Amino acid sequence: QVHLVESGGGLVQPGGSLRLSCVFSGSIFRLYVMAWYRQAPGKQRELVATANGGSTNYADSVKGRFTISRDNAKSTVYLQMNSLKPEDTAVYYCKATVPGLPDYWGQGTQVTVYS
Repeated sequence: QVHLVESGGGLVQPGGSLRLSCVFSGSIFRLYVMAWYRQAPGKQRELVATANGGSTNYADSVKGRFTISRDNAKSTVYLQMNSLKPEDTAVYYCKATVPGLPDYWGQGTQVTVYS
């Protein structure tokens, strides 16, 4: 059973930075596509970034500001968030995906960008 634990959220002022971490356990990390999603109050959950092997993709709203990376030795995926804006405020979730199996989600970590 895959288990994901996010950390690193918090309060930050506009223009600030945070680094989120998601620790994976219960299976072979390198086989999974890892992604970060976020959900703001009253809005649908949206894809922020994905890391599939050495390939990464980003939502247009975070390109140039956020960086996803993975450390297969530590079974951890990170989301470095720079130049944060109030509209980045959301609960951020980590997701692990492999073909043929259900998606696995973490419990989420709150990011609040306030003036």
